[in-house]
Amino acid sequence: MKRLIFLFTLFITTLGCGFAQNVTFKGTAPKAVVVGEQFRVNYTLTTPGERGKDMRLPETAGLKVLFGPTLSQQSVSTNNINGNVSTQVNAVHTYTLQAEKEGEFTISPASIKVGNSEYKSNEIKIKVLPPDQAASAASTNQQANNAESNSSSSNVGNSDIFVRMHVSKNSVYENEGFLVTFKLYSLVDVTGFDNVKFPEFEGFIAQEVDLPANQQMSLENYQGRNYRTIILKQSILYPQRSGKITIGSGKFDVNIRVRNQAQRSRSFFDDFFDTYSNVKKSVNSASATIDVKPLPAGKPSSFAGAVGEYKMTSSISTTDIKTNDPVTIKISLSGNGNIRMAKQPDIIFPNDFDIFDPKIDVSTRVSTSGGSGTKTVEYYAVPRYAGNFTIPKAEFSFFDLKTQTYKTLSTEEYILKVESDGSSNSSSSPIVSATNKEDVRFVGKDIRHIKTDGFKFQKGNFFFGTFIYWLCYLIPLFLFVALFIIYRKQVKENSNIALVRTKKANKVASKRLKQANIYLREDKKEEFYDETLKAVWGYLSDKLSIPVSSLTKDNVETELIKYGIEEDLIKEFISILNTAEFARFAPAQTHGAMDELYKQTVDAINKMESTIKK
Repeated sequence: MKRLIFLFTLFITTLGCGFAQNVTFKGTAPKAVVVGEQFRVNYTLTTPGERGKDMRLPETAGLKVLFGPTLSQQSVSTNNINGNVSTQVNAVHTYTLQAEKEGEFTISPASIKVGNSEYKSNEIKIKVLPPDQAASAASTNQQANNAESNSSSSNVGNSDIFVRMHVSKNSVYENEGFLVTFKLYSLVDVTGFDNVKFPEFEGFIAQEVDLPANQQMSLENYQGRNYRTIILKQSILYPQRSGKITIGSGKFDVNIRVRNQAQRSRSFFDDFFDTYSNVKKSVNSASATIDVKPLPAGKPSSFAGAVGEYKMTSSISTTDIKTNDPVTIKISLSGNGNIRMAKQPDIIFPNDFDIFDPKIDVSTRVSTSGGSGTKTVEYYAVPRYAGNFTIPKAEFSFFDLKTQTYKTLSTEEYILKVESDGSSNSSSSPIVSATNKEDVRFVGKDIRHIKTDGFKFQKGNFFFGTFIYWLCYLIPLFLFVALFIIYRKQVKENSNIALVRTKKANKVASKRLKQANIYLREDKKEEFYDETLKAVWGYLSDKLSIPVSSLTKDNVETELIKYGIEEDLIKEFISILNTAEFARFAPAQTHGAMDELYKQTVDAINKMESTIKK
């Protein structure tokens, strides 16, 4: 009876835990709003069947709840897999709030009951911006301008849209990383970009920060105006020399959607017949000068330019081995800084060891806070004779930005005991003959001489000496030479990685475009544009033998001109890249626009294949 009670309790507990794991409760809200603006906070509840009840939202000073919660959306789905029927309920509960004052606010977790359990959502942070002080004045000026001129409605001022270059630090040390952000500020509707040119970052090593694929515009108050902003590019820069280094300005041709207004008095019904047109405006980001300070004196002998904060560990595969057995020393270097360019410490093996090239594995992460990662180096060596050997410490020095001092890390000192494996090259003598690496035995007694005198091949009716007899030798010889030439040619071609990538460029791009077509049929806009970009950039990288990380629209255009590609086809590729890259900045794209971009991409790659033949 006690066992039954225990098993029943365990079953109920497990069932409840499984149920709890299938319940999610998450809140979302805009990142920034304006004082006096009404906005919605949505809480999405997902349960395996049972609906939520008794939802509560704690009060937040400065944010007034106007009404809610209201069930704005609900869906129920049922799945039947092998006779197991499961139900999932998705419900969106909405509150409408109003921002009463400026500042940053945190909405505490909301709560809801599902069955006998209570669940809490995540915290939500919202920034409340001040009112747009220049909005009313700008509106008055715009009405006056419309009355004066018929075409002035198409004019967009420099304060209506611009790009700013944010630099996280203006004064750094050599090889100290800092963040550069290019951000678009706009009061108008942006539909796309053309001829985007970011600075070249001369004098710096640049590592680009990956931006979210589903990045959305947000509000930001700048000089009294509330702009819609979006990040265009973020990079971590590492200066390679001291002195004043200038980051040049960027240039951007922005396509803007504006309303056409006629020079006449307007009525209420005229608003229904407004037409729009696209206007192109060129905007430039201002340049910036960085003061790069030289590293202080007193550099250690093992210092090779590393700046940041690092840690180092080392290990050895074994300290007791036999001759001709390999030994491995592994060094792991991790920390914050330009880990990819950091020079690894060198392990010094004894002279009588066979030393092989080290295996290096680098894993890096680039974020807005800087670069970080791990570099793992494995050193291989083989002792050729017995004895006791000392492998000295290896040192790695870096400049610590926190303490403004040089620090030195070192590995352990290893004592290696090598025993003889019994072979002839395991003696204590350091001189090893090249012929004694294998044991050779001479067995003269077993050799029987072949008699060559007094034996002749006969011609005549025999097969020997006939034309067919010689063909049996010549045909295999000819086939061997031909196959050898073909094999050598294939080896040569395969060793040329650039040529192999060029030949396979169309095949790789076709696979990616097939995946993009799947996203197109499923109407997954973000995935479609992302896969199309990968296909085009990857194709150009393979075809032009340029790494994707080094590709820009400028060097793509330059290289295609060298290949003799027609200007119309070059513009078509640049147009495809611009459309796919900046589709996220435009209003929701129609399925027809996506289909047109897909056909344009396939057609452009086919034209390129027929032009460039390697």
